[in-house]
Amino acid sequence: MKVVDRRWWARGDDGEQPGSGEPSLKPTYVEELERKVAERDKQVEEYLSKYRQASQEFEDARARMRKELARDAERNRREVLVSLLEVLDNLDRAVDAAKSGNAAAVDSLLQGVDMVRQQFRSKLEAFGVRRIDAGEGTTFDPLLHEAVTAVPVDNPQDEGRIVGVVRTGYQIGDEVLRPALVAVAKSGQPVD
Repeated sequence: MKVVDRRWWARGDDGEQPGSGEPSLKPTYVEELERKVAERDKQVEEYLSKYRQASQEFEDARARMRKELARDAERNRREVLVSLLEVLDNLDRAVDAAKSGNAAAVDSLLQGVDMVRQQFRSKLEAFGVRRIDAGEGTTFDPLLHEAVTAVPVDNPQDEGRIVGVVRTGYQIGDEVLRPALVAVAKSGQPVD
């Protein structure tokens, strides 16, 4: 695009553009604006390049973090399983002792299974798992217990108290893993 400066005061006495004799194709302010636009375009490209680089670094860091978290989760899972394998080994020993067939073996089987149960409970406690208190006479708590049946009682003061445990409940911290299944005392007729 050719721009001709038609301002009369910019022309010389002979009507030509002042300068070297060649007509200027663009006014100086347009050239200055084009130069500024070119500088800004260069800055924009630099910023875009930096943004793309930072974005790629962020995605790489995110991928590394995911891989590391997956490795940590797998490592923790393996540690739990290895500790439970000790319990399985002890159960195998108890079963092997019971297969010997004598009366003393039955007593030793009972003792062995009880020891394994205690060992398993201690492993669970090491992971922060503990039993929910649901002993007889304990007040029923719907956040910790699940009533599966109601048992009639004569004394109205016993209403709402636990009279039997069907299945033990467990919690980790304040979170209930499994509620205790209980029988609850109710005055009057039983509810089925």
